[in-house]
Amino acid sequence: MTITAVTARSEAARGEISAIMVPQGTPGYTVEKSYRKLGWHSSDTHPLTFQDCRVPEGSVLGKRGGGYRQFLHTLAGGRVAIAALSVGLAQACLDASLTYARERKQFGKPISSFQAIQFKLADMAMEVELARTITYKAACAYEYSGESSPEFRKLAAMAKLYASETSKRATDQAVQIHGGNGFMEEYPVARYYRDVKVNEIGEGTSEVQRILIARELGL
Repeated sequence: MTITAVTARSEAARGEISAIMVPQGTPGYTVEKSYRKLGWHSSDTHPLTFQDCRVPEGSVLGKRGGGYRQFLHTLAGGRVAIAALSVGLAQACLDASLTYARERKQFGKPISSFQAIQFKLADMAMEVELARTITYKAACAYEYSGESSPEFRKLAAMAKLYASETSKRATDQAVQIHGGNGFMEEYPVARYYRDVKVNEIGEGTSEVQRILIARELGL
């Protein structure tokens, strides 16, 4: 397990944070019972406790005191990952909705022939493409400008914000297109609806992303 912890001992060094590796089986390190979560059931998530847990100095990952900076770098890269995850989820909603709308019939014809459904699908397709494009752009900025560049930080926040909110809108419309079936676990959009919310929370909430974007705009 890799954790961050305060490693300062003196008053002058208060606030020093380091990244530390804690091997499984270390005395005092306990993995508690898994959380009961709304979504992401396949992600095994547990609370951890450290009671009188000691590791050697060699377990410090990188430079002592550099943990906070390492953590922030991990967050920036993780925002692009969450954006990509969100694009995939939104695309899955679009694919499922297109298939269902073509197969589901009302008044003797598929619901895909109704303008109200067509508008929902058209908006989903448009937003998925836009989310995918800004995610690619953020990934390119990471590769060519580096994780510490202002351009990358801005694009990573934009990609994470727009893609995560796009995926939430996509799941909402996908369930709506499926009607009552969208509320049933037999259809994949029910799981998408449960899973999508955390995309707006992990790696910094939507509110945090807006703060970061404003900061990079010099506000």
